[in-house]
Amino acid sequence: MTKYSTGSGGGGGDGDACELCGRETSNLQEANVAGADLLVCSECAPHGDSSGRDRGGSDDDTSRTDADEPNRKKRAAQNTARVMDAASANTKHWEEEGTDYEEDRLPYLVSDYGDRVEAARQDAGLTVEELAAELDADEDDVLALEQGRATRAGVGGSLVRAAAERLGIDLVDE
Repeated sequence: MTKYSTGSGGGGGDGDACELCGRETSNLQEANVAGADLLVCSECAPHGDSSGRDRGGSDDDTSRTDADEPNRKKRAAQNTARVMDAASANTKHWEEEGTDYEEDRLPYLVSDYGDRVEAARQDAGLTVEELAAELDADEDDVLALEQGRATRAGVGGSLVRAAAERLGIDLVDE
C-alpha cells in the first residue's frame, strides 16, 4: 500500500517496504516526512516527524500530538504577546517623532516613465551625469529613474517633478 512509486518495484505490492528507502521489513511505522504521511522503517523514522504509530496502530485520544496541544497553544500565546509588546513599544517612536512619508512622496508615475526620461535626456543631448548635475541630484537616482525603478531605489517625488520640468515631459499619472 505505497503512497507513491519510486520506480523500483520493491516490496512486491504488499506494502512491506519502507516508502522512503525501499528496504523490505515487517516493522514499519507511520512518519510525516516533508508533509507526507509515509510508512517507514526504523532507520528512516528519525528523518520524519514520526507520530510513533505502528502500521496497524490505532488513533486514540492520548497521542503525542493531543498531549502537546495545550503547550503549543500556550507558547503561541506567549509569542503573540511578545510581538504585540514589541510593536506597541515601537509606536511611541512614531507618535513622538512623526513620519516623513509625505515630505517627498513619489507620485503615481506613467507606466513607461523610464523610457520617457531616457529618450528626453538623449534628445536634449545630455548625459546622465550632466542631467544629475543640473538637477542637483545623485547620478544613481537619475539612472534609477531612467531604468524604471524609482520606487525600489527610493527616488523622491521632487526629483521626478524636476526631471519632468527640465526635460519637458509628463511623468505623473494623474
